[in-house]
Amino acid sequence: MSEPKLLRGLGLKEATALNMIDMIGIGPFIVLPIVIQEMNGPQCLLAWVLGAVLAFMDGAVWSELGAAMPAAGGSYVFLKEIYGPKRWGKLFSFLLIWQTIFQAPLVIASGAIGFSQYFTFLVPLNSIEQKIVSGLLVIAIVILLYRKITTVGKISLFLWIGVIATILWLIFGGVTHFNPKIAFDFPPNAFDFSFIFFVGLGSASVQTIYTYLGYYNICNLGSELKEPDKNIPKSIFISIIGIAILYLAMQLSVLGVVPWREAMKSQFIVSTFVQKIYGSDAAIIATVLILWIAFSSLFSATLGYSRIPYAAATDGTFFKIFAKTHPKKNFPHVSLLVLGAIAFVFSLLFRLKEVISAILAMRILVQFIGQAVGIMILRKTKPANFFPFKMWLYPLPALIAILMWIGIFFSTGMYFALGGIIVMSIGVLVFLIRSYINGSRPFEN
Repeated sequence: MSEPKLLRGLGLKEATALNMIDMIGIGPFIVLPIVIQEMNGPQCLLAWVLGAVLAFMDGAVWSELGAAMPAAGGSYVFLKEIYGPKRWGKLFSFLLIWQTIFQAPLVIASGAIGFSQYFTFLVPLNSIEQKIVSGLLVIAIVILLYRKITTVGKISLFLWIGVIATILWLIFGGVTHFNPKIAFDFPPNAFDFSFIFFVGLGSASVQTIYTYLGYYNICNLGSELKEPDKNIPKSIFISIIGIAILYLAMQLSVLGVVPWREAMKSQFIVSTFVQKIYGSDAAIIATVLILWIAFSSLFSATLGYSRIPYAAATDGTFFKIFAKTHPKKNFPHVSLLVLGAIAFVFSLLFRLKEVISAILAMRILVQFIGQAVGIMILRKTKPANFFPFKMWLYPLPALIAILMWIGIFFSTGMYFALGGIIVMSIGVLVFLIRSYINGSRPFEN
């Protein structure tokens, strides 16, 4: 008996909602002070703009690939097709699954850890109690996702409304209490464009691009999306533009209320921001809403990631058990449960600040740069009608994305950049050993 197929139950509204709630997690509320520290002043707004530019350029790559190959697994399918399913595509797709097994649970765990840290504004918790909260949150997310995709789509819209309403409230508070003298209190030589300036901009951009990640989430659910050739590009660009406006407005709002020298030292910057405007009771409400956002983002991210091992398993590249779908609810329940279990363990072991750079360093080489180079390869090897959507000003967006990703990779720091290279090198070794045992490429008879 064959496994039941996935259902195309998501429309443009659900796709955009899933992207946006994946992008707006606990990340922006935690990295706001870090971005100010790295840039040492209100010029930190440049880092948010740079992050938006990179997201838009890379979003053009994802849109073209996602519209042409709408399937569960997203990048797994893209890389295999780009580099040849019987050639280098096997290695690239395997490396994607290899890094996903580590990186996806780290992303989920980072959101859960950030949630538990912000939760301490409401209830004082020691380090062990914070770990308990983050672990229980991962379990709750898995339980909530254990249902049909049509139901998940409705839940995503409900969560999205809470996310957008919270951000708009914060921006409204900043606009109505905005003090230009505080907001634009630039330090001397704020724009000297020296080497140190660009090092700071690079480090700050590592943080901001982390908060933009997720604009491509719907590509992982291509098999469950209605009219994917149209809705994937639309949802990606709507998400990026909308979130960029919200992030810039939110950062400017904070700078106009909380002096930047104070803001960069705040552990709960948004709670501090609301407290200055409306008082302690409102700060508590704001913190609860931020936790809502963090929960919503984890919901969307976990949903998308669970489809990647499923896609690899159905293709024969990964363990067959991951190809199983729920007999009644038609979703890859084994993949969801395994990633959830690993994320639960990671949420008990790691700290948030350590994983942001590690996540980016691990993903940039194979996934982001691999796809940006790959779209130029596909343009030469595939007919024009293979692409329902084509990026504007090709190949500039892809080339700009490659250069910017290289800059972000080295801006993560030598420790994390080297770590990313080592993880991928081990993945290559595992792939070769596995191929030798199976007698597959490059060890065919």
